[in-house]
Amino acid sequence: MLLKGLAASAVPGPILPNPMPDLAASVYQPDVLGPDFEQCILPQPADYEGPVHSTLVRLRPRGPAAKAVLYVHGFADYFFQREMALRYQQHGYRFYALDLRKYGRSWLPHQHPNHVRDLPEYFADLDAALAVVRAEGSGPILLAGHSTGGLIAALYLRDGAGRAQVSALFLNSPFLAMNQPWALRHVGVPLMAALGRFAPELPLPNKLPPEYVRSLHRSYDGEWDFHLPWKPLAAFPVVAGWLRAIHAGQQRVRQGLGLQLPILVLHSDRTVQTPGWSDEYFRADGVLNVRDIARLAPRLGPHVTTQAIAGGMHDLMLSRLPAREAAYQALFAWLDTTFA
Repeated sequence: MLLKGLAASAVPGPILPNPMPDLAASVYQPDVLGPDFEQCILPQPADYEGPVHSTLVRLRPRGPAAKAVLYVHGFADYFFQREMALRYQQHGYRFYALDLRKYGRSWLPHQHPNHVRDLPEYFADLDAALAVVRAEGSGPILLAGHSTGGLIAALYLRDGAGRAQVSALFLNSPFLAMNQPWALRHVGVPLMAALGRFAPELPLPNKLPPEYVRSLHRSYDGEWDFHLPWKPLAAFPVVAGWLRAIHAGQQRVRQGLGLQLPILVLHSDRTVQTPGWSDEYFRADGVLNVRDIARLAPRLGPHVTTQAIAGGMHDLMLSRLPAREAAYQALFAWLDTTFA
């Protein structure tokens, strides 16, 4: 996550917002990804912006499978990776993905997209999702998180009520540190985060460069299709309360989480260095500094395996084919050993 440039423009309104039906969490309805996927609404107590819910998506099961995976997306993001879901299913996993509150399918018209004041606000979303996953089958559960979702997943496994249900953790380019120059990271960000305690809705200068999403979406230079209002070219504005929440979560990682379960951390072998658009975005991390990930991953716990994927993009599972295959090979080889 980068905090750069001038204030972003007005946020577009949410598209295809889900209603808040009076449904049990285990009742599924059609999903925007088509007939192979279905979703259920996970109602949550209202917060400071009003009504809240999260959304659990699953790939329709093709038969019994004891193992399961629950995937958590990153910032300015949502679940759309059909290929990833099918890969897990092919390896014998029931696949689930969670659109966190105020993201993607869960973004309601009255909400500021992606906004929380404390990362543990997401723990209720994970509690509810894990309860459904466990109710629908037995066996080990893998929790998988990308970028900000990786940070949230790691913190959940330290303090979340349902953490004992999870047997292993996979982090895809987790957001463990700000990718900023030294002065901004160590002075500017802490000062702005401190403001979040007293003025959580204060807008902050933020305009993530659009090159990363440009490198992904097939309407630009990428190969993937996703709903741009939910994962936009220019990321959503942020406020001081959100920055405070992220800063606090990253401080906890720096102090060490002491997680006792097996953890796999994959990241690219390089970070994009060239300002503006370049083909580097197709073979390096265009969002985070991979050296930060490698440096901080061991602080998650004593059983961390870390591996760099040559030519990987920020979301390794959206990389060009050779790097993507290398990431899947590393993941499933580790899982075969972990869940042997």
